[in-house]
Amino acid sequence: MDVVLTRWINAPAGMHQILDIVLVGFTQFGVPLIVLVVVLQWWTGEDRTHVRHAALASGLSFLLGLAINQAILLFIHRIRPYDAGVSHLIIAPSTDWSFPSDHATASMAVVAAFAMQRLPRRTLALFLLAFMVCWSRIYVGTHYVTDVLGGACTGILAAIIVRIGYREGTRLDKWTTNIL
Repeated sequence: MDVVLTRWINAPAGMHQILDIVLVGFTQFGVPLIVLVVVLQWWTGEDRTHVRHAALASGLSFLLGLAINQAILLFIHRIRPYDAGVSHLIIAPSTDWSFPSDHATASMAVVAAFAMQRLPRRTLALFLLAFMVCWSRIYVGTHYVTDVLGGACTGILAAIIVRIGYREGTRLDKWTTNIL
């Protein structure tokens, strides 16, 4: 099923110039765009302290998720789908293992952190960006569907851990959310 879905999503890669440009753009610039959107939340006018807490929680979730991925990569060595002949690669090849997707982890960690802070409009906007990043990783041929799902799970797990450990209203939170 994983191979079938990966091939289906990757099938149009290289055949539609505009679609290729858009999805390669999401692969290359999607995570930095999500980070920029989160950073800009710092200067929001509505519910400033709460949104700042969400922005900090998302940054911590992002970093923790990527750290968890590095630990996973020590034990799971899955080759990339283009190396297995499953997908057609339309970007430069990666040098690390395929599972889990760092892009999916990073983007979904941010979405999950905002969702846990009950900020639905921001969560939806970030989710749409994250979904496009995740889809693009399969489309360009660099990940299997399960690599992206695994990365998303890692990001969500990281956000849960941060939610448990970094509480709103603590001294540390008050100090950090009042910077600038």
